[in-house]
Parts: sequence; C-alpha cells; structure tokens
Amino acid sequence: MKPGSIAIVGAAETTELGRIPHLSQLQLHADAAINAMTDAGLKPSDIDGVATAGESPTATAHYLGITPTWVDGTQVGGCSFMLHVRHAAAAINEGLCDTVLITHGESGRSGVGRSAWRGGGGASLQGQFESPYCSLGPPSTFTIPFLRYMKDTGTTLEQLAAVAVVQREWAAMNPRASHQDPLTVEDVMSARMIAYPFTKLECCLVTDGGGALILTRAERARDFPQPPVYIIGTGESTETPMISQMTDLTTSKAFRVSGRKAFAEAGVSHADVDHLMIYDAFAHLPIYGLEDLGFCGRGEAGAFIEERNTAPGGALPVNTNGGGLSYMHSGMYGMYALQESVRQMRGTAPAQVAGAQISVCHGVGGMFAASGTVIMASGQP
Repeated sequence: MKPGSIAIVGAAETTELGRIPHLSQLQLHADAAINAMTDAGLKPSDIDGVATAGESPTATAHYLGITPTWVDGTQVGGCSFMLHVRHAAAAINEGLCDTVLITHGESGRSGVGRSAWRGGGGASLQGQFESPYCSLGPPSTFTIPFLRYMKDTGTTLEQLAAVAVVQREWAAMNPRASHQDPLTVEDVMSARMIAYPFTKLECCLVTDGGGALILTRAERARDFPQPPVYIIGTGESTETPMISQMTDLTTSKAFRVSGRKAFAEAGVSHADVDHLMIYDAFAHLPIYGLEDLGFCGRGEAGAFIEERNTAPGGALPVNTNGGGLSYMHSGMYGMYALQESVRQMRGTAPAQVAGAQISVCHGVGGMFAASGTVIMASGQP
C-alpha cells in the first residue's frame, strides 16, 4: 500500500457502551455502522465493501441493506479489525470497491445474540493439548507466558500493577469510560486474585458495545465532513493457536512481524510516534507491545511504565481512552483501540494529546495467536 493513499472518513462507536441488554449482537453492529455513516455523511447505498468479525459480513450487509462488491470475514480474534483495515486498503487500491464499512458489535456482558466462543473445545488443538491441564480461557492461559517473562526479566508485580493505575488515569478524563475512579498500585495488588499474577483489576472488563469505520481513497477524503485520517502503514501476522507452542514465551513473534511491516511501510521511526494504542485485555500486553514494537528494550517496559512515561504528560502517551482495563472490552477490543487512534488524529479525543500527528494502533488476537498493526497520520504524507 502506498502510504497515505487510503483515508478513514467515518468513525463511531455504538450509541451506548457498557451494559446494553436491549440490543443484540447484530443490532450493535448496525448501531455502530449507522453512527459511522452519519459521521461520514453517507447512506448504505454509498457503501460497496463490508468487513466484520464476530458477526458474518453477509448478515451485517443484509441487515443494513448494503449490496457489496467486496467482503471480508477475517476472524483471528480481537485484532481482526486491524487486519480488516489493511485488507480494505488493498481492496480499494485494487479497484475492488470504493468505500468500505468495517463493523464490530458484541453483547459481551448481556449475551444477547452472542456468537459462541470457539477457542479451545472438543477436538481442537487447544482442547486436546491445553484444556486438560486447566488452561480454560484467557485469564488462566495468559498467565503462562507472563510468569516466564517475569522470571527472565525481573519485572515486578508493582510494575504490572502500574499498567492498570496509569490507564485508569487516562480513563478518568474520558466521560464514556466504564471506570473513572483513581487507583493506586496497592489497590490493584490487593484486589481479588483471578489467576496469578493477575488480580481482577489487571483483567479486562466485560461489556457490551461496538464500533465502525469507513475507508475510501485519499483523493476523496476532503469531500467528507470530518477531518480525514490517513493510513500510512499496516502489518499483520500469526504465530500459533496454542500459547504453549510460542517460539519464546517472553516475546510475541506475531507482534514483531506485524509491527516491523507497519513501520517499514509507513517509513517512520519510533521517535516520530506521538501516540500509541496497545491492545490491553490484560495488564501485561502493553509490556509486550512496547518491547516487541521496539519502543523499549527487552525487560525494560515495566520500568518504563512505572516511571510514568506512558501516563498523562509522559513522553509516549499509551492507551489514552483508558484501554480494555478501564474504558471498554466487549470481547474483541481492537475496534475500540482503532477508534481512539482516529479521535487522536482528528484532534477530538477526550484526553487529547497536544499536537499528535502519528498514532500507532497495535492489536493481539487470541492469546498471542495473531497480531495487527495500523499506523495513522493526521495529514497526508
């Protein structure tokens, strides 16, 4: 993709976030899509590309009255929407479609019309080789690599807790955040233990909600009501469906490959980045992300966060919406991270980073199974 050839011209989340028992999963997709089309000044008849995860693009397009010429149902977990952005950019550049709608919606808390989790039952690899050892879901499975990481790097429980503390500070400035009360390291460490070393406050929220994006060619971007946000770099990769089979438990190969590809395509350096979103279903993920994307050396990210470099006023603002720990997490968080990067590049975020021009948005799928990275710019390169 030529950097800056594709722009995001519509972006919105569902009208409500948190607990939405009166809307099904499909209706959440539709609510987010309608809000994004309103944001862009478009109608369903203006859309000719549809991408989504969780719900099928067929069901989504039918519900909205869209007849697409290009569809993408890629589903690799919470970073699926980062991959959709990449795929949509390629499709538009190839002339397969002109205007793409990417939707997300999950009734993660209320469970209305929710798709079943297919991560590790029955005859799957996880079901055969991990589930018998009581690795039964993200809280227990995600502890495995981080325990090794802590042992090898000397990262402390206090540094892990600092992730949740800092992100709550960002959430306190966001009126739509699920939790805004201040936290201390002691609060986090003394919270109910879920699966060592994660306490409840180091685990993601369980909420309802969704979001949607609209992409088109950059030369059309000035025709829309909102400031365009340009896609300048993208990357994607996978590693393994079983966390026990990671090449190295202390680093994500998918993170490294996806991030390197995005930075190379964008032609920017780490020093150019003003804002960073790292998918934070659990508190250790920003630590892995900072190191695997190249912002910190091995074993340095915990101290980097503890020293408030990622906090309000810090050198590298990270997860400025409050993240999956304090803002929103309906199951697949990637869309919410993308939305915040767009807001920062538009200059409309509740906790706006002054002068921000380049944002890196990085996601994880499954338990280090996949990754997607999108680099955005407020102006066309």
